[in-house]
Amino acid sequence: MACGADVNRTRFAPSPTGPLHLGHAFAAVTAARLADPGEFLLRIEDIDRSRCRPEYEDLIATDLHWLGLDWPQPVMRQSERLPVYRTALERLARLGLVYPCQCRRADIRAALSAPQEGVTPVTGPDGPVYPGTCRHRRMQDARPDDAIRLNIERALDHIQAHEIAFLDEIVTPGQPHRMSAADLIGGVGDVVLARRGMGTSYHLAVVLDDAAQGITLVTRGKDLFESTYIHLILQKILGLPTPRYHHHRLIRDAAGKRLAKRDDARALRLYRAEGVSPGDLLHSLGF
Repeated sequence: MACGADVNRTRFAPSPTGPLHLGHAFAAVTAARLADPGEFLLRIEDIDRSRCRPEYEDLIATDLHWLGLDWPQPVMRQSERLPVYRTALERLARLGLVYPCQCRRADIRAALSAPQEGVTPVTGPDGPVYPGTCRHRRMQDARPDDAIRLNIERALDHIQAHEIAFLDEIVTPGQPHRMSAADLIGGVGDVVLARRGMGTSYHLAVVLDDAAQGITLVTRGKDLFESTYIHLILQKILGLPTPRYHHHRLIRDAAGKRLAKRDDARALRLYRAEGVSPGDLLHSLGF
């Protein structure tokens, strides 16, 4: 289907690592309704093969059909796109914009906890901003168990960007949300583009997959708002289109905590088993 100015192509991209919960229902239905009369796609983010399970992917389809959603076949699966991610990483390597990193989370915590006068650790979209321990390493020296990081300062220089800006339909309607190059370097840092044993990461995969599927409107939770700056940088480097963005509210429990897959008490399969109708469940979510 061709997507004109008033026709959206959206997607819902869950990971089959556990049952869908109320937050997933809200995200999926939001994407589907914003696509109408365009096209709503399902994409399976299954790069973490150690945690993904076929039974959870089957349950995703069952839950979404129960909510009244449908989508074209075949479904895109990230596990089938590893050559695409590898090609993009090779391109970034030729440009000198990535480097191998052998640091574990404990190493990063230790480096950030070391006393540095006048320096306070900063938290970015992926957690504590990486201190640059491995930034001197070259890709030709990469080891099989290394992660691959984006050198964000070089990346910004490459696209000659003094700032990154984007529009969001919910968070900043009609007004670009901006971050300067200095704030991106200090507040986002050298994010991981390929995790150990996976061949990619969320940031790289989502940019390539959205472009491949012709997504015109990205709908996702506000917890991923800051990650959008990373995605715009990658889009500019790789010559990919930039979609519009809609970062919706998060569904939280009574204590105000964001729902997680380990919170099985709010799994959609349990509501279905208890006889709750899809209409009543969606009404409880504000639809």
